[in-house]
Amino acid sequence: MIETTERLILHLEKSRQGAEPPICAIDTEADSLHRYRESLCLVQFAVRGDSVLIDPLAIEDLSPLGAYLAEATVWMHGADYDMTMFKRQFGALPAVVYDTQIGARLLGARRFGLGDLVNQYFGIELSKSSQKADWGKRPLSPKMIEYALNDVDYLLEMGDMIVAKLKDLARYDWFEESCSAARQKVLDRDDSKEEVWRISGSGKLDRRGLAFLKALWQWRDVEAAAWDRPSFMVAPNREILAWSIDLAAGKRISLPHHFRPDRMKRFRTALAAAEAQTETEWPQRPPSNRRKRDKDFERKVDDLIKLRETAAGKLDIEGSLIAPRAVLECLAAEDAKPSDLLLNWQLECLGFEES
Repeated sequence: MIETTERLILHLEKSRQGAEPPICAIDTEADSLHRYRESLCLVQFAVRGDSVLIDPLAIEDLSPLGAYLAEATVWMHGADYDMTMFKRQFGALPAVVYDTQIGARLLGARRFGLGDLVNQYFGIELSKSSQKADWGKRPLSPKMIEYALNDVDYLLEMGDMIVAKLKDLARYDWFEESCSAARQKVLDRDDSKEEVWRISGSGKLDRRGLAFLKALWQWRDVEAAAWDRPSFMVAPNREILAWSIDLAAGKRISLPHHFRPDRMKRFRTALAAAEAQTETEWPQRPPSNRRKRDKDFERKVDDLIKLRETAAGKLDIEGSLIAPRAVLECLAAEDAKPSDLLLNWQLECLGFEES
C-alpha cells in the first residue's frame, strides 16, 4: 500500500520502465454505498509484473498520479465510472484509455464482466466477496486487498490477447475509435446535474406530483447529508416516487416504522411546505420529445433493425453495439444524419457513408 506522496513519486518513476508513453492498468474503489459524498478511496495500479494499491485517503498530494496519467496509456475495464472518478479528482483524464470490456464485446462476448473475462482467458474464478465493502475503512482486510489487486492483475495481459484477436479480425480500428469516443463522452458530460431530483420515473407525474417529488427529494438529501449516508438509505427512489404519486392523488401515505420522531417531523414540515405551494410554484413538466409513431415511422425503424441485425449476425456481435434502438429511431424520424450519431466503423457496418 502506497501511503505517502514521496513513495508515490518513486513508484511512478520506477513504473515507467522506459516506456514512452507509460502503460499501466488501473481500477478504483469508492465509498458510494456507505457515505453521503462519494470519495475516491483506493486506486489499484499495475504495470507488467507489479501491482500496488495507492491510498488517496492517506496521500496528501495525489497530483503526481494525475501528471503521470495525463501522458499515459491506461487499460481499464468498464472504464466509464473510473474515468468519471479521475475527472472529478484531477479535472482531466488519462491521455489514452483502452477498455477491455469494449474490446471483448467487439469480439462477440455476451458475458463481459471482469470475472467472466478472467475466467474465459485465464480459467481463474475471481472472488466477489468484497464487491460491496466499505473502501473508506482502514486497515483493509486481506480479502479486500486480494479482491482489489485482482481487478488489475490480469488487465494488461488480457488486453494483449484482445488486441491480437481484434487485429486478426480487422477490428482494432473499431476498438480505438470506440475507446476514444467513450473517453470523450466522459469529458463532455455535464456533471453539475441540474435538477437531480427528476429521478427515473418522474416523467409520469403531473406538475403537482413533481412539486411533492422535489420537496421529498430535498428532504431526503438533507437527512442523508446529516447522517453521512447515501440517500437510498434514508428512502430509495422508488419509495419517494410512490409517495409523490399517492400525494398528488390526494391519498394518505404511511412512513416506515424505523423513522425516528425527529426525521418524521422534518418530513411532515417538508410535506406541508409542498402542499402550501400555489400552482405557479409547481415545477414545469419537461417538454415531450415523443415522436409520432405512424406506420411509415415503424416500418423505417423495423427496416433499420433488420439491417443492423443482419450486419451483427455476420460479425457475431450484439446489434446494440452497432446502433442502439434510440439511435435507429432518430434516424427513422430524420432527426439527425447517421454521421452525427454513429462512429465511422458503425456507419461502415450499416453501409452508410462515413463522416
